[in-house]
Amino acid sequence: MSDSRTSEFIERIPVGPLALMPLDSIQPLGQKVDEYLSTWRTQRESDHKETIAFNGYQKDSYIVQAKVSRFGSGEAKANILETVRGVDLYLMVDVMNYAQTYSLFGQVNHMSPDDHYSDLKRVIAATTGKAKRINVIMPFMYESRQHKRTGRESLDCAMMLQELHAMGVENFITFDAHDPRVMNAIPQDSFDNISCSYQFIKSILAHVEDLDIDKNHMMIISPDEGGMSRAIYYANVLGIDMGMFYKRRDYSKVVNGRNPIVAHEFLGADVEGKDVFIIDDMISSGESLIDTAKELKERKARRVFACCTFGLFTSGFNKFDQAYANGTLNGVFTTNLIYQQPELLTKPWYISVDMAKYIALIIDNLNHDMSISSILDSSQKINDKVAAYRAHREEMTQQMELPL
Repeated sequence: MSDSRTSEFIERIPVGPLALMPLDSIQPLGQKVDEYLSTWRTQRESDHKETIAFNGYQKDSYIVQAKVSRFGSGEAKANILETVRGVDLYLMVDVMNYAQTYSLFGQVNHMSPDDHYSDLKRVIAATTGKAKRINVIMPFMYESRQHKRTGRESLDCAMMLQELHAMGVENFITFDAHDPRVMNAIPQDSFDNISCSYQFIKSILAHVEDLDIDKNHMMIISPDEGGMSRAIYYANVLGIDMGMFYKRRDYSKVVNGRNPIVAHEFLGADVEGKDVFIIDDMISSGESLIDTAKELKERKARRVFACCTFGLFTSGFNKFDQAYANGTLNGVFTTNLIYQQPELLTKPWYISVDMAKYIALIIDNLNHDMSISSILDSSQKINDKVAAYRAHREEMTQQMELPL
């Protein structure tokens, strides 16, 4: 971190002593975030650090231990094992961690998003209003796919946000929300929907060595109309074209809770001979993503990569293994914001995008009551990365052309 940023941090009094509380569902990511925060703050030197305003500022760990215990009936209670009086508390939860289990009448029960959300509320309730400020970091927003009403339906995501507001949560932080307009449910609270674009582009440039980033060789693809704005941003910041598929569905049928897709129709420039990147917020079963990749290969795309914030892989990895083996899909990038199966991390087609440093930076700014606008606007950083990548490519090309 630069000296100017260090000076800026140390001159702003924190809202309260920092306390990080990652629930069991998100412990590995929470520990990484904690390590970044501890390292940064240990390195900061100032005449103010011994004052009462900065009491407890430099610590080996900011994690406050909490425990959720369950009875044999499946009922639960939360206990906070350290004081949280007067702290600026950051709760982290992964509602998609199905690997967590508990005993239910002697049977092993995998935790659902409902279970994780209930545990979050239990932990908030256990603070008994003693924290100075409560912030929730929920990378995959609970019930974010049930965000609007098209008939006599529940509005689960909006209800969740209102419940957390009623429990005293002031800041809600999520990543690539399925539809960020759901923030209208809590108009008086802070709702930050954070993009992972810089981290994805940084990872792409680190793992794909032979990209020509121009309109003739590369293209961004949105797999549906809902992700248009996301794809437009990537295309604009990279200076390349974009295309879009829209799904024709059979609205007379409902299969697994949704209308089945009849066909994928494409709108956009020619993809022949280009490296294309499918940009989306999540991979669920992966069926739609692989169908899109097939359509692109049929249109003679050179290579097809997928960049999706959340990799759920609800139907396993077989389809992806086959798509990689037959050349339909050349790589898949997803973040570590939600649980990743150990098997997934061994796949030759998979690249994990680490978000721990980004989360730590956001927490550090918020704890000092500083704006995070400069963190969220990553256009300049992306431009710098792309320029460095192009310069390196040009240098390597020149070296290869030199006579022996």
